[in-house]
Amino acid sequence: MAGKAIIFSAPSGSGKTTIVKHLLNNNPDLGFSISASTRDKRGRKEEHGKDYYFLTPQQFKKKIDNNEFVEWEEVYEGNFYGTLKSEIERIWNDGKNVIFDVDVKGGLNLKKYFGNKAMAIFVKVPSLEVLKERLHDRGTETDEALSRRLFKAEFEMTFQDEFDQVLNNENLDRSLAEAQQLYDEFKKK
Repeated sequence: MAGKAIIFSAPSGSGKTTIVKHLLNNNPDLGFSISASTRDKRGRKEEHGKDYYFLTPQQFKKKIDNNEFVEWEEVYEGNFYGTLKSEIERIWNDGKNVIFDVDVKGGLNLKKYFGNKAMAIFVKVPSLEVLKERLHDRGTETDEALSRRLFKAEFEMTFQDEFDQVLNNENLDRSLAEAQQLYDEFKKK
């Protein structure tokens, strides 16, 4: 069974993961697509097969060679991320629509792949200053990593008009309600 795809993309720290988790908790017809990554786990809170499929670079490259990805990219030097075809099949076979939490380039690639079966939403932050504060408050970034993320975020923001919808995440409660409304309308199409 082929379902629909709802794609949330944004610079890191925009709140897209919070929005995706809210939708998952309130919509039993949604299944989360777990991305594959070669990056290290962030502390003990991340689990293989739940947050990401944590792969070695060799494992990841073998899956590329075997054409097992819908899309993949090297997001940061040496850190690969991708969407496994088997993930979408797993979710659609369960009779659910698939929801993605991916970076901007990955989101645009997924939108292109799924065509009219997808709705791509760009989660916009009010400003780079707000984004910097959110990333800093996470406490997971070195100064160098924070600088790299902000540089990338500024570039990613230039692609927001290529998405089907832009959700301005200035007020979380309003953003959660708007995301739910967008999903409800998309399901009816």
